[in-house]
Amino acid sequence: MAGSPPPYNRILLKLSGEALAGGKPHGFDRPAMQAVADELKPVLDAGVRVGLVVGGGNLFRGLPAAAEGADRATADYIGMLATVMNALALHEVLQASGIAARVMSALPVTGVAEAYVRVKALRHLEVGRVVLCAGGLGNPYFTTDTAACLRAIDIGADLMLKSTKVDGVYDADPQRHPNARRFEQLDYDEVLARHLGVMDATAVALAREHALPVRVFDMNSRGALLRIVHGESIGTLMAPTGA
Repeated sequence: MAGSPPPYNRILLKLSGEALAGGKPHGFDRPAMQAVADELKPVLDAGVRVGLVVGGGNLFRGLPAAAEGADRATADYIGMLATVMNALALHEVLQASGIAARVMSALPVTGVAEAYVRVKALRHLEVGRVVLCAGGLGNPYFTTDTAACLRAIDIGADLMLKSTKVDGVYDADPQRHPNARRFEQLDYDEVLARHLGVMDATAVALAREHALPVRVFDMNSRGALLRIVHGESIGTLMAPTGA
């Protein structure tokens, strides 16, 4: 791996909000955010450009709130604001670690984040800054997985990486079913047909339409991100048949 150029020039990393909470039930955990920075630094040092989308589940979840009677659109807007808060918190840790970064939000939050503009995002990436894409898509009824797929396509990412609590996609919950089988690779249609739930159907359909490869992995495995960008097959790859 040393000395060899990575096969990926640009990636989009999707983190859950829970990844920033560490073992806490909610809120932020600075050591967990520092761990993200530590994983990103060697990837950036290798010359890979990084876009990042973080969820808001450690602060607020729109769908459960809507299920309890909250207006769905309002709940989704609150969730989008939660992603802005997460992006700002992670941005501070990245900057403290010597990693240049910018927060760009699809939801207007003048004074705390730049508006997401594709041309500006590409310029930030070109000079090596991490672009933290916040505010979802700026509209309700879309998940952060869909936002991540769209941003990956928008910035021309070679690969989207989705960090989860397990080391890939299984045919059953591996925490409940010890004999669950992990998939090495899946076609988009198989993900939809099997209702595997790795991402919502809108996100999978968007990835399929644009042939965006998505690798699902466990970022808690130290060094996994760097190994992936250097071409190692870690976790589960969702890609077109034959890719």
